[in-house]
Amino acid sequence: MLYANHELAPQDAFADFHIAVTYGSPISRSVCEFKIDGFKPFTPLAVGEGFAFLEWGLNWCVTTYLHTWLTIHSAVLERHGRALILPAPPGSGKSTLCASLLLHGWRLLSDEMALLDPTTGLITPFPRPVSLKNQSINIIQGLSSDVVIGPVALDTMKGNVAHMRAPADSLRRSNEKVLPAWVIFPQYVANAPAQLTPRGKATSFMQLAENSFNQSAQGIKGFKSLTRLIDQCDCYDFSYGHLDEAMAIFAELPLPL
Repeated sequence: MLYANHELAPQDAFADFHIAVTYGSPISRSVCEFKIDGFKPFTPLAVGEGFAFLEWGLNWCVTTYLHTWLTIHSAVLERHGRALILPAPPGSGKSTLCASLLLHGWRLLSDEMALLDPTTGLITPFPRPVSLKNQSINIIQGLSSDVVIGPVALDTMKGNVAHMRAPADSLRRSNEKVLPAWVIFPQYVANAPAQLTPRGKATSFMQLAENSFNQSAQGIKGFKSLTRLIDQCDCYDFSYGHLDEAMAIFAELPLPL
């Protein structure tokens, strides 16, 4: 259901990872396990968390093994040929904001990570289902009749979790790399008015580095990649309590000079 719009690769196609979520174990039939090439890197989870386990495991595979890119924990979307990067820790409202933006005309590049090419400075799209948690599930479901959300995994380590199917257009354009334009640090504040505040580039660099999975592993190359990213982007803090106000502000984002 959630990967219905993705292309199915031929059986003999090259794959970076061969993964599976298997149900039942020698210990209990009520758990599932994530496997990558036969290796089990995680503690088993309850069967009801199987799809979420698949998504979390895929993220782990990319951030652990693929260092072709500088990877940053963030949502990434595109409008008018430029990329918006939304780096934030769990609980900040990042995914809710991402899901709402893609329903308002933005193209989904990723809900979980920015894949920054150190050579070109472009973002490589990685569109997959968008992770929603707790109240956000019903909020996003209510925004459009076209929203497809999978089963809810209850009482996970992140609360109740469900995933929203990625738009078909985002998948069709997944080979279109994008130049970054904005780095915006979002924070949901209940019932607060939406507020976009310019942020200094030095502090933006430091927080972006904290959200990177492999900047330190890339050494000077990673440092220079983040420096170039910050130099070419406008940086902001953004707090919001209502999605309609947030959408109005993002619709008017000016391109960097």
